[in-house]
Amino acid sequence: MPNENFKAEYQLTATGETAELALRGDWTIGSAVPDFEPLRTELETRAGDASRLVITSAGLGQWDSLFLSRLLQCANWCRQKDIPMDTSGLPEGARKLHAIATAVAPTEAPPHIHSHWRQLQDGLKALSNSIVNFSSFIGGFFLALGALLRGTSNTRARDFFYFVEQVGPKALPIVTLLSVLMGMILAYMGAIQLRQFGAEIYVANLVAIGTVREMGALMTGVIMAGRTGAAYAAQLGTMQTNEEIDAIQTLGISPMEFLVTPRMLALILVMPLLVIYSDLLGILGGGLVAVGMDIAPLQYLQQTRSAISWDDISSGLFKGLVFAVLIGVAGCQAGLQCGRSSAAVGEATTRAVVTAIVYLVVADSLLNIIFDKLGL
Repeated sequence: MPNENFKAEYQLTATGETAELALRGDWTIGSAVPDFEPLRTELETRAGDASRLVITSAGLGQWDSLFLSRLLQCANWCRQKDIPMDTSGLPEGARKLHAIATAVAPTEAPPHIHSHWRQLQDGLKALSNSIVNFSSFIGGFFLALGALLRGTSNTRARDFFYFVEQVGPKALPIVTLLSVLMGMILAYMGAIQLRQFGAEIYVANLVAIGTVREMGALMTGVIMAGRTGAAYAAQLGTMQTNEEIDAIQTLGISPMEFLVTPRMLALILVMPLLVIYSDLLGILGGGLVAVGMDIAPLQYLQQTRSAISWDDISSGLFKGLVFAVLIGVAGCQAGLQCGRSSAAVGEATTRAVVTAIVYLVVADSLLNIIFDKLGL
């Protein structure tokens, strides 16, 4: 049975701007330790206007973790009231443990957002930040390009040719496969409808115009977004994780000139060539289906030649150039903004691919509208 002479109790006195909380008795588990709620009420009443709270323990007996929990509750109350708490009167052990417990301020959970207007504001803010970051990155790239033209850039030619090889020749197998299949799909889709009117020959028009103006550039862009954009993000993200980019900046070298510019220029150079290659293979894939519909190969070629114009070809190539810039920006920006962990590299790679595809779809829609207004 606990000794009544060592019963846990407290006494709160307020003198001027200082409030003193005197603790006496045994504050241990199993003892009759006062709850904090009555103490909180007394603190609110008598110490709410004080400038500091002093804890004394002249009559303190035994104590354990329950005593420390009451101290922590007092410390949280003082923090909410912005009142300093003086623990110099506590035993040394209790003082050290209390300092450890309060070394890091408790984090408050973010309030639940009930307002749809607040959600809309957050979404618009995130969109504006993305536009600002995109514009800043494009501006930095053009500054690096200007330094390259002036001959003051840190861009290395061998890096450029290395990335040309990675972006171009090594991408040919997947571009070949998907382009041929794309042409065959377009031909089959058109043949189902055109056969009803005995106009199978116009499959060549459908495949040629659809491939040259739209699908060749778009499919190549999607392939390069998943292949090259992800590779750029993974490479730069890994360098960010290993602090290699920090080392480059420490040497006074611009990451935009040394890392981004060769990757961007390689993609801008190779992308239109891949678009032309994809167009030719798409037309070839449509020709394979046309031959199966008893259309002579020469007749298919003549119909294709009469269907497309230089405006169609140039619009597809221009889309390829725009898509190259967008894919490079999405990949490099995601890599440079990557965190410093392996999980962050995976997130940056995913973000690069998703962002690039969104860029492609939006840009393709806007370019189609512009071309229609210009009569191209």
